[in-house]
Amino acid sequence: MKKLALFATIVILATACNDKTQPTETKEEMKQELQLTQEWDKVFPLSDKVDHSKVTFETQYGLTLAADLYTPKEAQGKLAAIAVSGPFGAVKEQSSGLYAMRMAERGFVALAFDPSYTGESSGEPRRTASPDINTEDFMAAVDFLSKQDNVDAERIGIIGICGWGGIALNAAAADTRIKATVASTMYDMTRVSGNGYFDSEDKEESRHTAREAMSKQRLSDPMVMAGGVIDPLPDEVPQFVKDYHAYYKTPRGYHKRSGNSNDGWRVIGTQAYANSRFLYYINEIRSAVLVMHGAEAHSRYFGEAAYKYMLEGQSEGYNFIGKPNPNPENKQLLIIPGASHCDLYDGGEGNYIPWDTLAEFFGKNL
Repeated sequence: MKKLALFATIVILATACNDKTQPTETKEEMKQELQLTQEWDKVFPLSDKVDHSKVTFETQYGLTLAADLYTPKEAQGKLAAIAVSGPFGAVKEQSSGLYAMRMAERGFVALAFDPSYTGESSGEPRRTASPDINTEDFMAAVDFLSKQDNVDAERIGIIGICGWGGIALNAAAADTRIKATVASTMYDMTRVSGNGYFDSEDKEESRHTAREAMSKQRLSDPMVMAGGVIDPLPDEVPQFVKDYHAYYKTPRGYHKRSGNSNDGWRVIGTQAYANSRFLYYINEIRSAVLVMHGAEAHSRYFGEAAYKYMLEGQSEGYNFIGKPNPNPENKQLLIIPGASHCDLYDGGEGNYIPWDTLAEFFGKNL
């Protein structure tokens, strides 16, 4: 009876919202034409083992996302597929494109996309974010892959890097079509936005001060940008700030469309993240999940806490308590000795990303 009551509630809400007197647009009318760069402008060379093409797809919010599609050369039949995004504030020409290409080398169709409001994707104002819109970005990528002739729609996974690691877990909790998820060097963007680094600002007074500043910013100049990786580096900064600089501000990872490489993010662009906690249901993810972090990463606590909550329904940094996961046997935590946060963007000097381990994980679970 409870299931019937829940279904009835959903139907009633959907029916109530379906006001046919409102103007409607066709999907073609909603689609936005993007000006896509056609030359190769990634921070990594194109592998001779894959084919590459630029593609676009639409989200349920009417936004058009730009993406790079990588396929194994001479592949035949329907293949397993993987959608990739991240780090937060970065673009597909950086880390996510590299992950996608490496997975395509190993036999998967792989899609690296720019999130809404970012890079070559549509959305105004630029470089803004929303927990629900970004989760939808991943699910829209699954929509796109599911419709490709060379993809087996029952074998789709996702990879989220840095801030998109948390978003990937949120998408996996929402969308049962996602059969396997990797969260690499993850941030929980809602936790760090609301609590500060290492939960150092996890108190009402600090959040109130931040909310006041955001509220005033909306009236003074809602479009102003701030942040980006600091350059030049001051003498005294934490090691992880130096690591970000070594990636985003050098030829290793610099890209002109990346907010992290340049003038940052819209100041009020993450206001919604600061007032949300979006990993509430990850303890109910039944599909396979691999959380991968560097042993030396400043962000390691995000991945370890999310993994613990996903398995047990409770963890440090989570004020809510849920039930243990119904499928704990397909969840993995991989800590890579010696690796920092940014080493898992591109492998770093130690070639720390275990590409074959990732391929084995997806091969087993897709």
